[in-house]
Amino acid sequence: MPHQDQRNAVVRRADRPGDLGWVVMAHGETYDEQFGWNTDFEALVAKIVADYATRHDPAREAGWIAEVDGRRVGCVFLVAGDRPEVAKLRILLVTPEGRGLRLGTRLVGECLSFARAAGYERVTLWTNDVLVAARRIYQGFGFTLADEERHHSYGQDLVGQNWTLDLHPDTAVRVGRRRPR
Repeated sequence: MPHQDQRNAVVRRADRPGDLGWVVMAHGETYDEQFGWNTDFEALVAKIVADYATRHDPAREAGWIAEVDGRRVGCVFLVAGDRPEVAKLRILLVTPEGRGLRLGTRLVGECLSFARAAGYERVTLWTNDVLVAARRIYQGFGFTLADEERHHSYGQDLVGQNWTLDLHPDTAVRVGRRRPR
């Protein structure tokens, strides 16, 4: 197996046949293996993907796939929120095969760049507190925790969290850089 730094890792738009089906399958398999989540979670992802596939606005919504050596290993989607100025970051995933290459950070970076270019003022997301690596990525981009609530979903007792990021340029945070004082 090649060293990780020799692997060909790319992030591209989720626009090829099989991409959307892979997103659903990969979420179902990965979350079952890592957290014991049942098919209710896969059904949620399938609904998000189906809604995107059947009615997304390409000027305001997009999805990305991360690949390593030509194999899909990650994804993220940006969809319109309930208000025109708000977008939602949805279904971020990097499979175990793709971890350690900063692909989650690259995926979220693509998502946020697109959100800014599309004219959104804010990006929100919903996650669960057990997804520690994802939370670190979100915090690195400046997302802040808005609220959290205990719930029983996917066969597990979880703590759901809502995070938000203001996209105004004067409040933007770049990964690895501090804001000037």
